[in-house]
Amino acid sequence: MKYLAPSFALYLSFLLDGLLVAPTNALRIHGQRRPRSELASREQNVYGLLGRRAPMQGDLTNTGDLTYYTNISLGTPPTQFSVLIDTGSSDLTVAGNVPGASESGKTANVNYAIGQVAGPIEYAQFEWEGFTISKQAYIKDTSGDQKDGKGIIGLGPNSGSQVQDEISGAQGNTVLNNIFRTNTSTPNFITVILGRSDDPTDRFPGDFTVGSILDGYTNVSSMPKLPVSEVATGSGQHWQTQLDVNGTLGPDGQPVAVQSVVKGAGNKLQAAFDTGFSLPQVPKAMADAFYGRVPGAQFQNITGVGEIYTLPCETELNITFVLRLDKTDDLGNPICLGAFQPIMKTAQSSSFDMLLGMAFLRNTYMLVNFGDFVEGSTKKTNDPFIQLLPTTELGEAHNDFVSTRLNGVDDTANFHLLPASVLPPSDENTQEDNESFSEKIHPYLPYIIAVSSALGALLIGSIVWCILGSRKKKYQKLHEPAPVGHANAQQPPPFHSYQPQRRY
Repeated sequence: MKYLAPSFALYLSFLLDGLLVAPTNALRIHGQRRPRSELASREQNVYGLLGRRAPMQGDLTNTGDLTYYTNISLGTPPTQFSVLIDTGSSDLTVAGNVPGASESGKTANVNYAIGQVAGPIEYAQFEWEGFTISKQAYIKDTSGDQKDGKGIIGLGPNSGSQVQDEISGAQGNTVLNNIFRTNTSTPNFITVILGRSDDPTDRFPGDFTVGSILDGYTNVSSMPKLPVSEVATGSGQHWQTQLDVNGTLGPDGQPVAVQSVVKGAGNKLQAAFDTGFSLPQVPKAMADAFYGRVPGAQFQNITGVGEIYTLPCETELNITFVLRLDKTDDLGNPICLGAFQPIMKTAQSSSFDMLLGMAFLRNTYMLVNFGDFVEGSTKKTNDPFIQLLPTTELGEAHNDFVSTRLNGVDDTANFHLLPASVLPPSDENTQEDNESFSEKIHPYLPYIIAVSSALGALLIGSIVWCILGSRKKKYQKLHEPAPVGHANAQQPPPFHSYQPQRRY
């Protein structure tokens, strides 16, 4: 793939408002902050606040607890559900009863990086901004993690569907797969852009389209086509692509050297795009390179967030991926979070290295072409690909940063990174770790076989020799005297010779 130009350095910030005028055929989506009253009851969920898909709750109110929803209708008569758009999963799940729904007799569960949904698979009529599917399969979530009337609409590949694993064929298809198959005039692609604002009381709009491109963003079609990387197991398939070598630049402008955890990928990292995950998840070594040399930066374990860097809020970093979320600590002091968080264990996968979530996607207009990932595609159908159009202008972002964070006084020239020696040692996997054990020993296989054969032959020979040697030994008959037990015939035996005597 081609690397996105340095101008696409994605200087991430909440300072810019992305209010877009959408065409009439676009689906308007909204990002919402949960009020404190909705968060207080479940503060003990340590990753609830900045996790993915599961309800957003936790201690740090108004700090990235942001989700993007659209409205759908299910059932007869139609009942409205507010569903989170999620490119990181493939299934439709809703909580609450759907009128006129029919049972499939099957159940399914979707395990997310944080949390899961589970329940029976049902069928119902589905309506979404002019698209109608007479019989759409969905999971009725009975886990209790979602409120009635809420849900998740997975926008991932059909091959990643848990429903499809239980119900193969057309009846188990995802929403988008059904839309593309039943509306043959609709091009097989989606686009998404996530808005942002610096006002925690505002609604955060964004736009989502099926088969059309937003006015003013048609240049996305001329951006490099990034091939979607296919994984070995269908259930692990995401909208993911491979970055180029040295595709991530740190605050010093130098490439961040990180080895991939994906087998055979080397230092070409695999990135999955996920609208359902707030803080992007990156390798620990990458987060260290981004924030570890910033004076005053601390790597902390924050309740509701997990392990993450906190930064002085007046620090501006011009790096490939960076975002700061304003918040105060328990003492009322302002702190900012380095939004690219070391990937949590529950989010780790053997098929990708990082999840580029909302904080990344707010700076891009993303187009995903499903290609031959749509069930029933012919051999002539192109492979799936992703296109990204940068939407953040660095100069404007810098000016807004100076105005908002530095009270109009630009003293960023006085900022200097600490020496690289302050960074913690990397514990990332090396290139050799990407290879399986069989791959590592393959070059030595002829030698291993030869040595094993020689040892085997030697062992067999030893066994045969022992058997033959044992057969040559003969015991004295009982009526014969035992032999003298001394080797030297010239010397008297140490004991008198035993002469058997017959007794009557």
